[in-house]
Amino acid sequence: MPLSHSRRPAPPTRRQQRGAFVWPGWRSWRAWALVGGGAVLLAAAVLGLAVALVLPGLPALDKVTDYQPRQPLQVLTRDGVEIAQFGAERRIYLPIDRIPQRMQDAVVAIEDGRFYEHGGIDWRGVARAMVVNLGGGHWQGASTITQQVARNFFLSPRRTFERKFKEALLALKIEATLGKREILELYLNQIYLGQRSYGFGAAARTYFGKPLDQLTLAETAMLAGLPQNPNYANPIADFERARARQRLVLAAMREQGFIDDAELAAARDEVLQIRPAQAVEVHAEHVAEMARRAVVERFGEQAYTHGYKVRTSLVAAEQQAAWAGLRRTLIEHERRQRWRGPEDREELPNEGTDRADEERAAAQALKDHRDDDELRVAIVLHAAPKELVVQLATGERVTLAGEGLRWALPALSSKAPAALAVQRGAIVRVQKLDKTGWSIAQWPAAEAAFVALEPRTGRVRALVGGFDFARQPFNHATQAWRQPGSSFKPFLYSAALEHGVMPGTLVNDAELALPDETGPTGWRPQNSDGKFDGPLTLRQALARSKNMVSIRLAQQIGVDTARRWAALFGLDADRQPANLTLALGAGSTTPLQLASAYAVLANGGWRVTPQVIEEIIDADGKVVYEALPRPDPTEAERAIPARNTFVMRRLLHEVVTSGTAARVHQALPRDDLYGKTGTTNDSVDAWFAGFQPGVVGVAWVGYDEPRSLGSRESGGGLALPIWLDYMRVALAGVPVAADRPPEGVTERDGDWVYTEWADGGAVDRIGFDAEGALPPATAAPTPSSPASSP
Repeated sequence: MPLSHSRRPAPPTRRQQRGAFVWPGWRSWRAWALVGGGAVLLAAAVLGLAVALVLPGLPALDKVTDYQPRQPLQVLTRDGVEIAQFGAERRIYLPIDRIPQRMQDAVVAIEDGRFYEHGGIDWRGVARAMVVNLGGGHWQGASTITQQVARNFFLSPRRTFERKFKEALLALKIEATLGKREILELYLNQIYLGQRSYGFGAAARTYFGKPLDQLTLAETAMLAGLPQNPNYANPIADFERARARQRLVLAAMREQGFIDDAELAAARDEVLQIRPAQAVEVHAEHVAEMARRAVVERFGEQAYTHGYKVRTSLVAAEQQAAWAGLRRTLIEHERRQRWRGPEDREELPNEGTDRADEERAAAQALKDHRDDDELRVAIVLHAAPKELVVQLATGERVTLAGEGLRWALPALSSKAPAALAVQRGAIVRVQKLDKTGWSIAQWPAAEAAFVALEPRTGRVRALVGGFDFARQPFNHATQAWRQPGSSFKPFLYSAALEHGVMPGTLVNDAELALPDETGPTGWRPQNSDGKFDGPLTLRQALARSKNMVSIRLAQQIGVDTARRWAALFGLDADRQPANLTLALGAGSTTPLQLASAYAVLANGGWRVTPQVIEEIIDADGKVVYEALPRPDPTEAERAIPARNTFVMRRLLHEVVTSGTAARVHQALPRDDLYGKTGTTNDSVDAWFAGFQPGVVGVAWVGYDEPRSLGSRESGGGLALPIWLDYMRVALAGVPVAADRPPEGVTERDGDWVYTEWADGGAVDRIGFDAEGALPPATAAPTPSSPASSP
């Protein structure tokens, strides 16, 4: 063969001459096999070394094998409605058997479709994610539910290779230790779902205001979509994002056979009602604070993490009625006061700015101003003499005109004082009224309190300590010591009964001059109406709340006697004046103490101790504290004779049918209601204390810094409406209770009297001399005191 046709090897390249490695040709499959095998062996060796190095350092699985979730302190009404939670994490732990199967299916469908098939790592999912990610598509993760459990319990959320490696090893370790249901239970209770909610039990309450087992398919799917982006794609923060995620969940459930086409269509069409971020089912913030303090005193900081539940004595519907009635009364009272001007002022761009920019600026300006369910915070966008355009914290624009502006019209004038002027950028309150649309409003300056309790047990059924706990946490129901005014008079009248003064006794309602160390003219107390009605029976005098009669009763029995008798009802004797001003309620009491005192009249003569906290239960359901039920009282424990309380009830019934509280019978035409109004001098304090045999209620209204509520305000006009709003709910469906006379009383001429005085012998007249003229003043010197009104 000619040399020209021979195949000589090519001369070596410079790299070959230097000894550098050169990849074999594509046809050298044997070489490729050797290289591939070597690479696999090398990778296996590296992986094995990594596992050997990392595995000993992995944390023990105690956190998941002995799961102790951080559970907040939960405060409930007696009928199981949540009042409040205290703790950094809002969580309601639910065992897997109590988590609806549909909730489990929805989470598995969207988070880990092969959860029940893989061993902790879904290799198919890993491969799929690698293909998509290497191909430049939208980044995909491949974490299984087990891997997410590993991350949530043991690792940081940072995306690093080391964390992912440890996450995979921990997932394998968890799968080897726990069953699938146990792993799913951990995930469903531990995962963060936005709005401080951890776990699906808490999320159901947060977003829909109901238990997990009451959710619809559409609601369930929305919750299942939250784990991917709980902060920004939850239905409160961004409903549209949450809705889009919900549709992905529903599609996944259909694809995997968890639901059919009809269920899919119905869920997509369902209109969801999202619970507002500030929504509260029952407002009892002052009681919640009382419960929180009690648990912290017992258990320290563990109170916030160990899942204690406090069951209070409150009745949810009654508590809400009391809260709503109190707020309505104070808002209406505020509308009778002068306009005080805007709450604040913020800078806004000039009018004519692009609307979107203006809305963003307004929203930013409102960010630091707290909104309210009724008194909505708003910023003024446009102010004209007869029109106001404002933006609410929700972004809604509202126009106020006509009646809605009447209250603040002078503030819209160009001549309005700077402090009162309502101009662009002013922060104001507006209120939605049923008939006239939106109206300008202002935050009430006055405060109020209400408490209701069961007269036989002392169990508190409702307690409202003020208009708004966030602004004023002071509990006026338990801590505000105020003059009771005429609401004290029943205790004085009760004392007089024991000294022979009966309902038919005539007492002279006439002017009474008494010595006074403070001035030469002497103390001349007045009746609230400025009139003297002359001779009145004891029954008539209490119904009309006549001050002169009360003073003469105190003269008749003695001030010290009256103070000691009031103490039998539970009032502090040391807080009652040791002079005749006692008769006008110039001492002090709290709404809760006064309710306890009236309970003695309602229950037939026994003192009760108010009870708010009924039991404390730990996370395991063990009762760690329980208020013992009050045993039936004995005669030896009686504070006031039964017949005394019966006669007083008849007198107080007259007050609510024809006296200063006749509005009670007009609003609630029942024969088992009793009560007394109370208004101190200059209408500084307004009270109503009343009861039905099953429940006592006391309402108070006043300013924190005592001053007049208004020259025309009274206990009957301010406090009584709160009591009525409560009683309408508390007595709904409750039959009228008969008030049977006890032993020792007899009916004479329409009045009930003590039997031994039925035919004479009782005190016949007080405040008359032989000729019917005024008696000489005989009282000890008394300091000037505010006169009591009805």
